[in-house]
Amino acid sequence: MPEMPHEQRLASAFVELADTLVRDFDVIGFLHTLVDHCVDLLDVAAAGVLLGIPQGHVVEAAASDVRTRALELAGVEWDEGPCRDCFHDRAPIDDVRLDTQAAAARWPHFAPRAVELGFTSVVAAPLRWQEQVIGALNLFRDRPGPLDAGQLSLAQALADTATIGILQQRTVHKQMTVIAQLQYALDSRVIIEQAKGYLAHRHRSSVDDAFTQMRSHARNHSVKLTDVARQVLNGTAETSLLDPET
Repeated sequence: MPEMPHEQRLASAFVELADTLVRDFDVIGFLHTLVDHCVDLLDVAAAGVLLGIPQGHVVEAAASDVRTRALELAGVEWDEGPCRDCFHDRAPIDDVRLDTQAAAARWPHFAPRAVELGFTSVVAAPLRWQEQVIGALNLFRDRPGPLDAGQLSLAQALADTATIGILQQRTVHKQMTVIAQLQYALDSRVIIEQAKGYLAHRHRSSVDDAFTQMRSHARNHSVKLTDVARQVLNGTAETSLLDPET
């Protein structure tokens, strides 16, 4: 099947990110959709999202691949990095070359590790609507040169649309408090990561491939990603997912 034109993919991305008024809204699945669209539509190699929690810290919520997730988790542990600064400063982080002395001075652990993983520069956009900042989006490049102004504007527009969607969903479904939503997101992340590891071991595949299988299964069957992960862990998932070759 031929790939859709960029304009059509762009329109589809904004429609999907805006369509959050559903009862079983899945924060983690939604944020993975955001990072996937960023990698597809922008001239970047990878993307990641951190969410803020009431205590003022950030937690890793979604990443486009394994190396990015590992880097984001390390950044949370080190309490440094562009997403952390973007969230606390409530402002974008302009295109920063990661192999410079300035980057190493600013993020002494994060910058060298990002370079080791093959990244050359990073941009961070706040998940912000008016005075509310709920997290930050990291965009990584793996080749020379910064993102142009149009790409930066599009990145912020994607982040803003996702933020509006999350805040709108929270308003409509008031039975879930902000803290409860964030805790649910963290609990879901643990379950999903366990299921990814189990499925990768069972299939003798990569963790990324296992995650792709779970997401495809969730979409094809209109089931929440977290519920699919639970089914994988308790052995009730369909045979087509647990043992696709049988």
